[in-house]
Amino acid sequence: MAERVLGGRYQVLDKVGAGGMATVYRGMDQVLGRTVAIKTMLPQYATDPSFAARFKQEAQAAAALNSPYIVSVYDWGKDGDTYYIIMEYLRGTDLKSGIRKHGALDCKKVAQIGSQIAQALSVAHDHDIIHRDIKPQNIMVQPSGNIKVMDFGIARAKNSHLTTDNSVLGTAHYVSPEQTQGKPLGPTTDLYSLGIVMYEAATGRVPFDGDNAVTVAMKQVTEQPVPPSQINPNVDPQIEAIILKCMQKDPKDRFQTADELYHTLHDYLAGRMQAVNNATAMLPAAATKPLAGRGSNVTQNMSRAQATGRIRPQSATEQAAAEEEDRQKKHKRNRALAIVGVIAGIALVALLVMAALGSGSKAYSVPNLLGLTQDEASAMLTSDGHNFTIGNVTQQYSSSVEEGKIIEQTPGAGRTATEGSKIDIVVSKGEEPAASVTVPDLTNCTPSEAQELLNKYGLKGQAGDSVYDANIEVGHVAQQEPAAGSDAKAGDTITYHLSQGAEQVSVPNVVGDSQSDATSALKSVGFSVSVKQSSSSSVEKGLVISTDPSAGISADKGSTVTITVSTGPASVSVPNVVGYKESDAKEELERVGFSVSVTTETSSSVAKGKVISQSATSATAGSTITIVVSSGSGSSSNSNSGTSNNGNSSNGENSNSNTGGTSNTSN
Repeated sequence: MAERVLGGRYQVLDKVGAGGMATVYRGMDQVLGRTVAIKTMLPQYATDPSFAARFKQEAQAAAALNSPYIVSVYDWGKDGDTYYIIMEYLRGTDLKSGIRKHGALDCKKVAQIGSQIAQALSVAHDHDIIHRDIKPQNIMVQPSGNIKVMDFGIARAKNSHLTTDNSVLGTAHYVSPEQTQGKPLGPTTDLYSLGIVMYEAATGRVPFDGDNAVTVAMKQVTEQPVPPSQINPNVDPQIEAIILKCMQKDPKDRFQTADELYHTLHDYLAGRMQAVNNATAMLPAAATKPLAGRGSNVTQNMSRAQATGRIRPQSATEQAAAEEEDRQKKHKRNRALAIVGVIAGIALVALLVMAALGSGSKAYSVPNLLGLTQDEASAMLTSDGHNFTIGNVTQQYSSSVEEGKIIEQTPGAGRTATEGSKIDIVVSKGEEPAASVTVPDLTNCTPSEAQELLNKYGLKGQAGDSVYDANIEVGHVAQQEPAAGSDAKAGDTITYHLSQGAEQVSVPNVVGDSQSDATSALKSVGFSVSVKQSSSSSVEKGLVISTDPSAGISADKGSTVTITVSTGPASVSVPNVVGYKESDAKEELERVGFSVSVTTETSSSVAKGKVISQSATSATAGSTITIVVSSGSGSSSNSNSGTSNNGNSSNGENSNSNTGGTSNTSN
């Protein structure tokens, strides 16, 4: 494909990506002189009318959308057997890769990205186009920090007749419940998927996961997500409420338009808290329990569910009353806790004083040993007159504390202990080493089969660029790194490459080349060569007459091209004119395309003027046939219409005559 020019305008340069239906190249618009992205349909789909129609629909749908947050589509067309779309060339990285690299994003950045995606969806929805595959892989983050929504490959206008069912075409981790169930889809479907994108950006992980796509899709229908703040404590309640409202199971309980969601996120970024609270008043309390150590009021600003389990919207008055009630309860609880704390503090001081007086030992505050080595801790415990000692020392693995540093201590830092007390410590052994596993063979697996197999070994999988392989079914694993049978650690990532089938190569034009030159040219582009021969009156002997497949046709790389090589003009049968009169013989031979040369010879058995013999019974078309004509039983003579020939007499006496007047010696 490289260096090919599509539509007489778009030069194909290097490959930048591949998907299940198309390959994307960097290209150059030779008319406008700008870099573009060229999306070409894979050859195996180009002949399928339904895929071609969907490809065309993608171009037409996306070309109609004008937004700074949607990748621009400039042109589309068909060149030979290749369908292509010309798009804006984007620089940056997709959001999925960014999350994998950097982990959870700051709440403001999550809201900014969500706001821009919502604006892109608002434009699409205004054109009655539902994206249906919103996911981080389809969100390109540019160097400026702004995003572009890509890939309307399965977008469907409301009046589209390309699909009559509502089969799940999106990625399972991001599909809405109604998409999973095959129900009619509306704009809120994209908002649900956007909610999951923001959830993943805020926490670093998807809300629902499983061993396979079916399991994940079912969780979208049946399970409530863990509130983001229980995964990442830095997620504030307002952005959490917005995310969870997007992810309501019932489409009616979500934001109803992308524009509404955009304005809510804009208000959040502007610090207008009340606007956010009003927008999320429909949210139910979280279905899961909060993590230990977190307050129980994480979701208290969300409206309560009625006894029936259905969500009733709160009026502004009801909401204000509920908030006031919560404040009063919190105030009373805090007062009670303060009183209890004071009493407990007094009691503790009294006990410590009594213990000190009773034992005669001084009490000291225990220093903070966390992050120190054991030697450093021992030195600190004896400094400043503390006179503490190291007690029990245990070790355990830690992914967050360097090996040899203290993870825990008892008593804790700041607690009071008597002089000479022992301080027990736990020292880090460093990160626990992963178990060693043997990499399984993924060859010929589908992506889901490969992932399932890797899960059994405690490994992760990721799809790399597709590769050509004539021996592996399209869409199945053809290559992997590391190789099957090699050693890996549990948790390592195995990259697998799906087959695109056999690589297609255009047959070069070698007609008129010598057999050796033609063979070299075909082998240089990856073909095997077979040779057959055929006569030709128009192609010189040893040169190529034709190829099969013909020049310019695409064929599988590694397949065989047959070349037909000329053996020169073909030999044809010469009519038998022996016994003919000379004139009749000449007429018959000339009729079938031969030239005729005549010689004479005496014969006692053949009548004068009749043909005694001829020079050949087969010859190449157009060649000269010599006939020997009887001159009777007398002396022999040779005549050849201007051409001389040797004649042999039966009695040894030779005389030659030639109508051209030239005599020749006979032997």
